[in-house]
Amino acid sequence: MTVISAKNIGKAYGIDVILEDITFNINEKDRVGLIGLNGAGKTTLLNIIGGDLAPDEGNLSIAPGAKMGYLHQNGNFESTNTIYDEFLLLFSEVIAMEQRLKDVTDEIAEASAKGRDTDALMEEYARLSDEFADRNGYGYKSEIKGILTALGFSEEDYGKKIDSLSGGEKTRLSLGIMLLQKPDILLLDEPTNHLDIDTLKWLEGQLRSYSGTVVLISHDRYFLDRTVTRIFEVENHHLNTYNSNYTDYITQKKAREKAAMKAYEANQREIEKQEEMIRRFKQHGTEKLANRAKSREKKLEKMEVMDKPIQSFDKMKLHFKTLLQSGNDVASGQDLSMSFGERQLFKNVDFDIKKDERVCLIGPNGTGKTTLLKMLLEQTDPDTGVIRLGQNVTIGYYDQEQQMLDPNKTVLEELHSAYRLYTQKELRNILGSFLFRGDDVFKEVRSLSGGEKARLSLLKIMMTGANFLVMDEPTNHLDIPSKEVFEDALMEFPGTLLMVSHDRYFLNKIPTRILELTEDGLKEYLGQYDYYLEKKAQLEGRAGEEAGGAQAGGGSGELTKTQLKELRRKEKEKEQEERKKKKERQQLEEKILELELKISELQEYMCLEEVFTNHEKMWEANRQLKEAEATLEEYYDRWAEE
Repeated sequence: MTVISAKNIGKAYGIDVILEDITFNINEKDRVGLIGLNGAGKTTLLNIIGGDLAPDEGNLSIAPGAKMGYLHQNGNFESTNTIYDEFLLLFSEVIAMEQRLKDVTDEIAEASAKGRDTDALMEEYARLSDEFADRNGYGYKSEIKGILTALGFSEEDYGKKIDSLSGGEKTRLSLGIMLLQKPDILLLDEPTNHLDIDTLKWLEGQLRSYSGTVVLISHDRYFLDRTVTRIFEVENHHLNTYNSNYTDYITQKKAREKAAMKAYEANQREIEKQEEMIRRFKQHGTEKLANRAKSREKKLEKMEVMDKPIQSFDKMKLHFKTLLQSGNDVASGQDLSMSFGERQLFKNVDFDIKKDERVCLIGPNGTGKTTLLKMLLEQTDPDTGVIRLGQNVTIGYYDQEQQMLDPNKTVLEELHSAYRLYTQKELRNILGSFLFRGDDVFKEVRSLSGGEKARLSLLKIMMTGANFLVMDEPTNHLDIPSKEVFEDALMEFPGTLLMVSHDRYFLNKIPTRILELTEDGLKEYLGQYDYYLEKKAQLEGRAGEEAGGAQAGGGSGELTKTQLKELRRKEKEKEQEERKKKKERQQLEEKILELELKISELQEYMCLEEVFTNHEKMWEANRQLKEAEATLEEYYDRWAEE
């Protein structure tokens, strides 16, 4: 059953076209991942679906009676209630029913004591009791507690006022409330922001088993792989749809782009071929070839001329370089601990980071990962322990909150204040490689999007030439293409990395070692995220749900070794056949050129007085000319068939 249907949707702001000719159907229980570059129009499309925005053209229809819930990316959650009281409001009818059951019980007892008829009361009690049970009346408090715990709130947090919470905490609460409301259509804009890995895993389970329809925007590739069944890509104002998870979408997209380019190139080759044949037929003045030229011209007029496929979007150019080589010992910490008041963040933390390692630090929110990085940067002192940096170590720091950017400066001023030896022209060229072009360089930092701030921060770090990059959630706010460029740059970086990240796709690609921060210290896992899951499951004596050994793409659709071998054999045969055809075509074209030259020479020869006055010479030359022209026509026919 179709629950959302769009036909020829369009949206523009002034002369800026955002969406054009968007058509799609979303069925009941579909889980759709909406992806695209930052600024491509994903949130605009979600706002249109959610009813917050009207399209300029086209039609959108929602199934009658369908309830919709919309989690906005930066939605303001305003309430003077406590966390727990806000959740209780969701069950106000159930709570009222619970109170009525108590009242009916009292009324039955009172009527019985006075000898009055209780049949009507007993009937009401039975009806209410059944409805109360059907609406989870006996378990709603446990359901609230389970949701809050999964979202990282302890029972100590239940009494906190919502208006005192951070933006990330409010977003998590909004998500929990929406999941409890169970709307028929769930719209989620970047729901993975502010969630640690354990909460992400919980949310994945919730969405996989969700009984309604889900449409979500996310740049989290691992999350997309594990939750969605369809991918909607907004690109160049249009929508491309794929019935797959993220990894299979990548494969299909590359195949689609390759096929489109091959079709275009084949179309261009055919046009060039027809034009060349027409030219050659015309240059030989015979009536037969002239007729062929006219026939080919008509054929060319009827041919479809394909538009060249739109090339891939620009990507930022990111290359980290070091100005100085560090020693083998880069950073170490011994017996580190940290508390805030009576709350112990961590203790007994020891680490030793060597040159060229790529170390990722993981752990639940609130365990002190960012605090540990700030200790390394000497921005925070530990309660106990000591940190040492090695010889010639220079640090480049990426702050996830972007507090190292001055909000009052323009993009150009922010870069120029840090690198005064560069001219404005040089800086503008550098900014252009990071997709800050034209008037973008005069934007104030405060007005930049999260993705733009992230790119500016990465650019500043790139220009430091630091040999030890310390990064706190560096992939937050980056769109998927920018993440891929960033990851490739890190893989080529000739220095040492220490990064905090919840991006599991990133964690499956970058680290050579994972450190998990707990209250009692660091646990080390050599390798990447899937190995960490597998090893942790073994250590905990259980088969982890995610430890199936599949890479971030989920592993579905992978070919066996035998299938890969057969595929390579067929590809090799195809390549050999194509090379053979290409060689035969080249040989045929050489023969055509030789014959055309021979015909030209014979025609010149026949114009000589000593030839056209000699009957025998003229007859022989004409015989050779007719033979050459006949052979040339045969070669033309074969060439046209190639």
